[in-house]
Amino acid sequence: MRFMLKSKIHRARVTGADINYEGSITIDRKLMQEADILPYEQVHVLDINNGSRLVTYAIEGGEDEICLNGAAARLVSIGDLVIILSYCQVSDEDIPDFEPRLVFVNADNVSISAGRLAETASV
Repeated sequence: MRFMLKSKIHRARVTGADINYEGSITIDRKLMQEADILPYEQVHVLDINNGSRLVTYAIEGGEDEICLNGAAARLVSIGDLVIILSYCQVSDEDIPDFEPRLVFVNADNVSISAGRLAETASV
């Protein structure tokens, strides 16, 4: 088994940072569905603006919402662009047919393209 990229939300804009919340990242419910990320699933968050990387879990949020909570709120600024990644284990036999799910968003965190790698290659 190998750990492979399962899904990515690319260049989402941070809309909030709540240090007093217990932890996690709040992600627009629709984006989570498009990226095949479940509530409480582990995700990696990469801040394009400052280079910070963190691991947390996802919770469903409101429309266009991307909010880092708890200690993670100290690693981002509102307005930063982030990449949100999830991973899965794939057997060596299944790797030739495996493709991650990619979701590209605009400046308002609205999906402009979602699908498997081959479907989003032109974005």
